[in-house]
Amino acid sequence: MSIKRKLPLIFCIIVFFILVANNAFHYVRSKNQLLNYNEKEIAMLTQEVYFQVENTKEGSLYVENILGRDLRIAALAIKNALPPNYQDVTNEQLKALAKEVRVSHITLLAKTKNNIIGVKSSDPEEINMSTKGWGYWYDAFQQLFSLTPVSVGKGLTLPHYWSGPIEIASSNPDHIDKWGYYFDGTTNYIINPYFRDNEVLEYEKRFSPGKIISRFTKKLPGVLELTVFNPKNFGKKNEVVHLNGNSYIRISAQPIWYGSYNFKNVQVDSKLINKAINTKAEQSYKSQLNGKSVIKTFVPVSSKNEQPYVIGLVFNYGLIQQELNLELKVHILLSIVIMIIVLIISFIFSRSITQPIGYIVEQVNEIAEGNFGKNLHLNRKDELGLLTEHVNALSNHLRSYVNDLNQSKALIEYQAHHDPLTGLPNRRYFQEKLKPIIDHSNETGETVSILFIDIDRFKHVNDSFGHSKGDEILKTIANRIRDCMPADHHIITRQGGDEFIILLLNLDVQETTAAAKRIVNTLKKPFCLDGNEIYLGASCGISLYPQHTRNLDTLVIYADMAMYAAKKVGGNKAIVFNDQITKLNQERAKLETRLRKAIEQEKIEVFYQPKVDVRSSTIIGAEALVRWKDDELGFVPPEMFIPIAEETELIQPLSEIVMKKACQQVSGWNVNLNLTKPLSISVNFSARQFQDPSNMVKQVKEILAESKLCPENFEIEITESILLNNSKEIVQALQSLKELGISTSIDDFGTGYSSLSYLRNLPIDSLKIDKSFIQDIKEDFGNSEIPEAIINLAAVSTLM
Repeated sequence: MSIKRKLPLIFCIIVFFILVANNAFHYVRSKNQLLNYNEKEIAMLTQEVYFQVENTKEGSLYVENILGRDLRIAALAIKNALPPNYQDVTNEQLKALAKEVRVSHITLLAKTKNNIIGVKSSDPEEINMSTKGWGYWYDAFQQLFSLTPVSVGKGLTLPHYWSGPIEIASSNPDHIDKWGYYFDGTTNYIINPYFRDNEVLEYEKRFSPGKIISRFTKKLPGVLELTVFNPKNFGKKNEVVHLNGNSYIRISAQPIWYGSYNFKNVQVDSKLINKAINTKAEQSYKSQLNGKSVIKTFVPVSSKNEQPYVIGLVFNYGLIQQELNLELKVHILLSIVIMIIVLIISFIFSRSITQPIGYIVEQVNEIAEGNFGKNLHLNRKDELGLLTEHVNALSNHLRSYVNDLNQSKALIEYQAHHDPLTGLPNRRYFQEKLKPIIDHSNETGETVSILFIDIDRFKHVNDSFGHSKGDEILKTIANRIRDCMPADHHIITRQGGDEFIILLLNLDVQETTAAAKRIVNTLKKPFCLDGNEIYLGASCGISLYPQHTRNLDTLVIYADMAMYAAKKVGGNKAIVFNDQITKLNQERAKLETRLRKAIEQEKIEVFYQPKVDVRSSTIIGAEALVRWKDDELGFVPPEMFIPIAEETELIQPLSEIVMKKACQQVSGWNVNLNLTKPLSISVNFSARQFQDPSNMVKQVKEILAESKLCPENFEIEITESILLNNSKEIVQALQSLKELGISTSIDDFGTGYSSLSYLRNLPIDSLKIDKSFIQDIKEDFGNSEIPEAIINLAAVSTLM
């Protein structure tokens, strides 16, 4: 449909809805006015009912308290007239005493093993009556017996006395009673006098709000019914109490307290009554009940003394509807006349705007087809002219936006697939490219090789120079790897940290190995960092598809395993994956499990290698050597399980076991053997233990104290690699040990990065020259030049 026809139709529809809305508004306003008047009338009625109910309750409470105090006076008189033990009291005596003190009945309550019962009474129904199921009443009895003020929050509390609220008697539900309970500790029973029926309900009969409710329903023709509801119980299953063989509904549990309930709609009314109580707001609804159109209104009332209640009012809605129907007819006739006038005006107006809109639509269609930058020309000073300018601005903005979006998309795609530090493709790029490359390999039969590279000793760079310098090294490593590779047929990716993966296409094992060795040899060359030469290295693992596996994840795992195999043999190597590596990994996992169990069960042995003073040919001490004989694996050499302990953080508990056993053994020798000089013990310390130097020193102190070994008889042996870091914490730890009297020895001296500086600056007491330098010394001291040089260097360093 064209705009020319739509506009009149739209105007007519709009006006129609306006008129309908106007009529509805007037209808609703009139209805609201009538309902407001009705609400005011309801408010007045409910307020009056509220006052009457509250006055009745306050009056009832006042009368209850008077009755309660009268019962306390009666209880005092009863106490003076009875012996202190209920066993000495008779029921006939209580009947006579009840008449004398002018109460209906007297009951004596006494404690049993797990109950409080009526033991004597002028009312036969009360004898042997149990009170255990009475709720707060039973709590009040317990408090009276304990001579503490009753704090149940109900009734009247006075010294040694509590008066319960007016309620139906559980022993005889045909009666309504007011009770009093007195106990001051001079008797073995609670004295319970009470009034019954007419003496209790006389005030209710005389001043009940029922009379006021009846007067309102007769006086006001629109008010059909007034009711006071108990929201706790209305619409629910009757709250029947079963006590002492009787069943009854408590006064407070009656669903309707005052008034009548002839216009019944229990299910709906109960929901609205609960809603009124919960929201504390008036609720109402309209319905057909008893052949009449009525409005039911529920007003919540928060009582000052007791639980809240709801006042319900039924109003005759038919009176309101008659008035509303008359006003609606007048408004409909007026609306018909207005619709005819609007239809004529809308046809005239539509023609003045359809032509320029048609032109704008044609031009916008071109922009929608992607012809951004298109400009419209329309000479108008109204909103259509302004719309034309905005469409031109939007067209130009869309052209700029699309250009920027294409550039941003390319940048985001690049960042999602590349490492921001090195510019190499990242793990995500590798994972996305691997499958299509493998699929292509399956079609062509080409080989796919994976090189998994990890930089050796890179952690020392970060620890010593900081992560920013480590990042510089990583950039240099990435550039060197790029320079080693041919122009194409490869993908270099950084997986994270100091790990790189390279995909090589269509190269056999020999060619792949040659490429890997070129990379390893390139990365062995020194790196220049702030004028210092840094030597690192690389361990490379190689796996080939489909030679080793056809599973993509396994292919990467195999390359990773081969890389770790290269690390285990010292690094700076490229190793091709083989089945032996898998076997070794499985054996290593088994060995780790068994070692962990042996450490937990302390099945680690310590052997002792004696230290001999060659000048006196006497044993001056021993070196503790860890040994492990497994129940399943048999004897396991230290060179097999100690590296595993180093890698899996088991070295700490392993070292602790060795240290404890060695110290206890040597301490025992020194005590039990008749020695001219106590033996000393040397224990090897791992680099892992120096990662937390302060804790290491604390542990040494505790073990020496526990084993009662003098610090002067304890020596730690460390390797030169520990001293490379030369951190403040390690120096301080060695100095702390020195101050305790513990000596420090460097083991396998000469095989690491030896430096005179730490011999001069650190508290080193002795050097153990590696066996490779002394095992070939002949009897005539041939080949002794290197050991002599080491000894001389150490002597010079201690003098500097």
